[in-house]
Amino acid sequence: MPTVSQNALFGMGNPLLDISAVVDKDFLDKYGLKPNDQILAEEKHKALFDEIVNKSKVEYHAGGSTQNSVKIAQWMIQEPHKVATFFGCIGTDHFGEILKQKAAEAHVDAHYYEQSQEPTGTCAACITGDNRSLVANLAAANCYNKEKHLDVDSNWSLVEKAQVYYIAGFFLTVSPESILKVAKHASVNNKIFGLNLSAPFISQFFKEPLMKVMPYVDIIFGNETEAATFAKEQGFETEDIAEIAQRVQSLPKFNKNRQRIVVFTQGREDTVATVGDRVKVFPVLDIDQNDIVDTNGAGDAFVGGFLSELVQEKPLEECIRAGHYAANVIIRRVGCTFPEKPDFQ
Repeated sequence: MPTVSQNALFGMGNPLLDISAVVDKDFLDKYGLKPNDQILAEEKHKALFDEIVNKSKVEYHAGGSTQNSVKIAQWMIQEPHKVATFFGCIGTDHFGEILKQKAAEAHVDAHYYEQSQEPTGTCAACITGDNRSLVANLAAANCYNKEKHLDVDSNWSLVEKAQVYYIAGFFLTVSPESILKVAKHASVNNKIFGLNLSAPFISQFFKEPLMKVMPYVDIIFGNETEAATFAKEQGFETEDIAEIAQRVQSLPKFNKNRQRIVVFTQGREDTVATVGDRVKVFPVLDIDQNDIVDTNGAGDAFVGGFLSELVQEKPLEECIRAGHYAANVIIRRVGCTFPEKPDFQ
């Protein structure tokens, strides 16, 4: 049984407090939202946050894509505590306190950069049936400062302790220079750096920072929509997920000691991953449609499960199996929440 050390897994991203509520189509239409999407809040969405908070059944959960994933990885690992480190920026306010409390409860070693200019970021999860439309108001999360946090010796030493790194593509909108510093450290030291395509808008509007980091990426995650958008933006001229995976795998790579691994999930369809030079499909766990409560955290949970095995140096097949297990647990619950202990064997 490989024992895993504290701070072996490092994540950095946008810590957000998720505010989730079941809404109707009229609500989506009112704010011009698609049923299944994730976007950054614009001026026209300001009232949405007030309106959703006043809904009858609103739930608050510590969120943000990367933070969710490292939290789930820690939950899968259980012991020791604080295998996962997390960096991100919050405000000195009530929501920030909630995030700190939730990270502590999840046994994640969170080191937030705290500032008082902007309030803690929030993400409205507008749920309709088994779809979810996410609107992120980054606020404080947008204020992450490389010089004032990542470069500080005591913080950077935590980065150096890690063996596996994971950052969601969303953070490319905030601090691409922080991502590059971490990614280069991983590559030069032959450690594993993982990145998520996160949302179609990242491949479309943050193409340049994304492609700057790509040579350092050992594992790239995404879902079928993100994969298709990436392929389109890169001029691959194919919509075949397996073919896209191969094309992404063969993009230039800095550390030649590790072949890039591409993992694309497709909801209830098979997960597609590159294994060596081949592309393999991995069926997801069966679930009765009636058992699906909230698909909001499924992608983050998949990555969390995957990372929990990766950091224990398990083979790719095991990492994917753990990802499927974690996603299967999470979609039966509201928010990115989980039972006390996993029963993953």
